[in-house]
Amino acid sequence: MVTRTSDNPTRDGGASEKVRVLVVDDSAFFRSRITRLLEETGEILVVGQAGDGRQAVEEAERLRPDLITMDVEMPVLDGISAVRRIMARHPTDIIMFSSLTRDGARATLDALDAGAIDFLAKQADLSASGTRSAGQLLRERILQLVAKRRGRHARLGSAERPHFELQVSKRGATVASPSAAAELVVIGASTGGPVALQRVLTALPRGLRVPVLVAVHMPAAFTNTFAERLNGLCQLEVTEASDKEPLRPGTVLIAPGGRQTLVEGRPGALWVSVQDSADQLYKPSVDLCFGSAARVLGDRVLALVMTGMGADGRQGARALKQRGAQVWSQDAASCVVYGMPQAVERDGLSDRVLALDAIGPALAEAF
Repeated sequence: MVTRTSDNPTRDGGASEKVRVLVVDDSAFFRSRITRLLEETGEILVVGQAGDGRQAVEEAERLRPDLITMDVEMPVLDGISAVRRIMARHPTDIIMFSSLTRDGARATLDALDAGAIDFLAKQADLSASGTRSAGQLLRERILQLVAKRRGRHARLGSAERPHFELQVSKRGATVASPSAAAELVVIGASTGGPVALQRVLTALPRGLRVPVLVAVHMPAAFTNTFAERLNGLCQLEVTEASDKEPLRPGTVLIAPGGRQTLVEGRPGALWVSVQDSADQLYKPSVDLCFGSAARVLGDRVLALVMTGMGADGRQGARALKQRGAQVWSQDAASCVVYGMPQAVERDGLSDRVLALDAIGPALAEAF
């Protein structure tokens, strides 16, 4: 079933500045619920709805929306196949809705490989999920993603606004190589992170002389599947971290979703502590991961902040810098959302700003 909220796909009238969204789901209830949640903001206009993947492809071509929300499992044509066809004809930002299951995780990662830009857990009730509603999170992501596409970066929230007077690092400036004594690479990412991390980690050679610990904002059901996928693509061994697991050179540990992963031990003998944490917004938290690395290793760390909404990682990066460690960040042009790296750079905490495809080679050269 196709629902045409607007029979005029042009951008005339008072809606010209609104973000135009196509909602795709085989459930009429879910389509209606998403539409109401999005249009509550006054900044988003749902220009159409589709009940299966084939209709989604047709409506995407007719309406040319700014963004599409897409269910994974649908009749006639599934969401992954629909993403491939849309990206081949008219590349569009697509957010997938996925079930929090192992199969849902695999399908979502396939959709990201096909060109989808982000994903959210599909819930019958979008009104409540932790400290922020899932509906609010969806609206925030849509506005951020479209702001990037339109060539402007959405401002950080007032609670996350950086202190511009502290900026000291400069893009293109000559910086020292990571310390020869560095024992760990820690990476933080969020929105756009799964695809970006795959590009970075697949560029790293076998025999990397340091371990890599990754904290990416993903649900608990996703991180093990993500680690398994990376392990099949990378030269390095990649696994989901387990409590008390050693950090060994030439291996990558993915912090489990829904919990906190901290660095423990001492230089030369490192492991991770995986623990529950009820009072943190992000699970895993990049700030907590980075901060633990700073406490245990001091300047013997290279931290990397990649694409993502918000400012998670800024406080951890500050703790690392105070102990003499190096912090790198992904540049604005290659980020899906330039939030986390922006917060680090604007506080003068980034020693080196790199395009996505330059990060892997730079790490390989450093270690």
